[in-house]
Amino acid sequence: MRLLRTTGTSMLAALLLTAAGCPASRKPAAQRAAKSMLPDSAEQMLFGMRTFLTDKGVNKGELLADTTFTYDDGTRLELKRVNVTFYTAQGLKDGTMTSKTASYNSRLSRIEARGDVVVIRDDGKRLTTPQLVFDQVRNQFYTDSAFVLNEPKRSLTGIGFESDPRLNNFRCLRACKGVAPVSVPTR
Repeated sequence: MRLLRTTGTSMLAALLLTAAGCPASRKPAAQRAAKSMLPDSAEQMLFGMRTFLTDKGVNKGELLADTTFTYDDGTRLELKRVNVTFYTAQGLKDGTMTSKTASYNSRLSRIEARGDVVVIRDDGKRLTTPQLVFDQVRNQFYTDSAFVLNEPKRSLTGIGFESDPRLNNFRCLRACKGVAPVSVPTR
């Protein structure tokens, strides 16, 4: 009886070890890694991040993000669900920019927004593009992606542009097209 019990226990242990070592019973590394919320090299992960974009002590904008990963000693931020509010030198709200993701480099004072980027100015202008860079030092928006700019009295499309943040000094780079109402005089 004792021999049967020891043999049964040994067989059960061997069966469990074989099942544990079976590659089919393990999840692939990609599935195990997908569960991790924090990328390997991120220094921190923040929820509900808010920071101000300043120039010589003047608030030029407010940057909000749902989720933020910090890198490079906190000087580079990878953001998800991004909202930027722009302000005039007098502190009045001037417009907003939203995107699915963005990178913010505080050393360069540059935001690169990606994924359904929409800029809405308080004067009625609306810009949509898949990717947009806001360079705070140069005080400029630019992209090499396709864009649509709708204004109250005209619409512009093209590939790539450079502009001031108010979208007044706008220079289209390629495939530029515009539609605007034209008044035809009648006699």
